[in-house]
Amino acid sequence: MRLSRGGKITLRVVVALVLAFIYIPLLVIAVEAFNSSRILKWPPPGFTLSWFGKALENESVREALLTSIEAGLAAMLIAIVLGTLIALAVGRRKFFGRDSISFLVVLPIALPGIVTGVALSNTFTQVLGISLSLLTVIIGHATFCIVVVYNNAVARLRRTSGSFEEASADLGADPWQTFRFVTFPSLRSALGAGALLAFALSFDEIIVTNFTIGAGEETLPIWIYRNLFRPKELPVVPAVAVILIILSIIPVYLAHRLSSDDAGLTPGRGGGATTTPVGIAEAEATAAH
Repeated sequence: MRLSRGGKITLRVVVALVLAFIYIPLLVIAVEAFNSSRILKWPPPGFTLSWFGKALENESVREALLTSIEAGLAAMLIAIVLGTLIALAVGRRKFFGRDSISFLVVLPIALPGIVTGVALSNTFTQVLGISLSLLTVIIGHATFCIVVVYNNAVARLRRTSGSFEEASADLGADPWQTFRFVTFPSLRSALGAGALLAFALSFDEIIVTNFTIGAGEETLPIWIYRNLFRPKELPVVPAVAVILIILSIIPVYLAHRLSSDDAGLTPGRGGGATTTPVGIAEAEATAAH
């Protein structure tokens, strides 16, 4: 479809307005990170890099960053395992209630964070009698991180023919060999993108974290929230926020690149990706017998 000159101009203006709506607040906090004054002013009276050095020297910031990374990685690993297993069940098997299970798996990411946080906190402390800690944060994050891995994996499975897995089984490969040499290669980039998005989602989470974290522990978003109105730390907060933005952009960018890579999405025609995984499975099955 070709647009008229007026249509092109209108489209560009709309895109520019949308991007401005999204990113101007982030630019404001980025400029404030370089503010030379200890009091946040707009426009800043001068610019300095000193707040970034003080942020990196701050022990509580480093500890909060490490906690965020630990929680993100652990939640990501749980999400990869459980999200992949559920996706394989829903995407490759037909059974009663399959659509309902798919809906229930996706539901947690749509629920208000405060509802999820209160529910998890009450379950841990009142029902299970577990003290809040980093472990409860990881479990809480995993409940919604599973969704992004599941969505990526099940979408890829629905776009990939199951006949190759059937062919692998017919050639004598066991279920593990079929998964390793046929299913997993087609899922690899989707799982990678889902894992990176799950980490980013966990790394930035604050509401559920606030209800599930133990006393004396902080993630980076929690540190920013608790120090936002403390005069001593006020100039450092925008610098920490910029660091958080940068660290969040990296996994999202990598996930975007992986999602745009269709290599392995559907085994190729004419013997490329079609014969390779099945051929490997056949060789393995032959060797096993």
